[in-house]
Amino acid sequence: MPKILIIDDEEVIRSTLAEILEYEDYETEQAKDGKEGLDMIKKNDYDVVLSDIKMPKLNGIEVLEQALDAKPDTQFIMISGHADIDTAVEATKKGAYDFIQKPPDLNRLLVSIRNAMDKSELVVETKKLRRKITKVRHIIGDSPVMTKIKETIKRVAPTEARVLITGNNGTGKELVARWIHEQSNRASGPLVEVNCAAIPSELIESELFGHEKGSFTGAYKQRIGKFEQANGGTLFMDEIGDMSLSAQAKVLRALQESKITRIGSDKQISVEVRIVAATNKDLLAEIEAGNFREDLYHRLSVILVHVPPLRERREDIPDLVTNFLEDISAEYGMNVPEITEGAIAELMKLDWTGNVRELRNVVERLTIMCDNKITDQDVNDFAVPQRRKRSGGSIFQQYEIFQEFKDHVEKEFITSKLEKHNWNISKTAESMEIQRSHLYNKMQKYGIQREPA
Repeated sequence: MPKILIIDDEEVIRSTLAEILEYEDYETEQAKDGKEGLDMIKKNDYDVVLSDIKMPKLNGIEVLEQALDAKPDTQFIMISGHADIDTAVEATKKGAYDFIQKPPDLNRLLVSIRNAMDKSELVVETKKLRRKITKVRHIIGDSPVMTKIKETIKRVAPTEARVLITGNNGTGKELVARWIHEQSNRASGPLVEVNCAAIPSELIESELFGHEKGSFTGAYKQRIGKFEQANGGTLFMDEIGDMSLSAQAKVLRALQESKITRIGSDKQISVEVRIVAATNKDLLAEIEAGNFREDLYHRLSVILVHVPPLRERREDIPDLVTNFLEDISAEYGMNVPEITEGAIAELMKLDWTGNVRELRNVVERLTIMCDNKITDQDVNDFAVPQRRKRSGGSIFQQYEIFQEFKDHVEKEFITSKLEKHNWNISKTAESMEIQRSHLYNKMQKYGIQREPA
């Protein structure tokens, strides 16, 4: 329910406004003077504040100024019986959404409140979208290999050298590319991304170089390609190992001549673009197989950056988890949960075949499903079972001591046999070719007992 604060030194006005607004399904709170109202604004969040101007201790303009310093997204509607144009202009200049004279026209007041709330929602949504679009996440981790990558980026970014980033899916190749762009002399220019694996081979050339209207079936209008869009900036070509040979040839020529030609046109267009490419494939093996041009490989790989899988830099997992918890909590408007050392230890045991991307997904799941604290049991409940379903080999990561692994397997084996024979001890012992007393001893050792129906 939307919450509105009413600040006015006249109790009758406060009560009347509160009664009207509560009838309209708004929750209201009241303050009898400017100082009390300012204190309440600092302690609580309100969708809209209705404030008188002439009040003791702090007047409405002073409340407006100090409140917006503390909470700049708060929407103020000023209400005054001593209104003049100068006061209204001053209030608006200082950030008030609207100014209404006493006694207020109730229809106008309700419309103004609804509009102020709409503006507040738009401001919040815009900030969220801007944060998602413009936020450049830092490369997290101080392991030796990540330190080396950071040093390479710092040295290479200010140059115009082409960079080829290699590594498994989910390791953070795109993040490395973004860092190179942000620390380059082209940071004020565009960073344009194209996923070569996600675009059908027959459309990749149009995507990269553009096309003229009517150049082929479906070309209803002119299209500007990624090379032109990235002019003066950086073009990040992800999964370049999946590009067709014909497209590779045109990319090679574009790199050699710094010119491109749209499909359906004879006109050459000059482009000034830095190329950063990435792949999860072994391009040397692809060259041997005839799937990738060797000359293009040498053009792209002036600088090679290899991003290792997460299992090769487990010491970075605690920092990654902490960073993900903060980001995800901010994104969902939640408090950052505490995570125990035991939970971190459990996360560090896993193989993370999906690398950093998989780790972030698991942390997001834990943030949503757990309360204010994430424990080792939570990790086992919400992370480990998912991996067991997907990969039978992940069980080996849970045990360092051979005897503990044997005990686990023996307990699971006995339990499954008991369930198969409907917990008939004689039949189970017979099927396992052991004595009943031996089976009883094992059940006691592992605490195996039938769950009540």
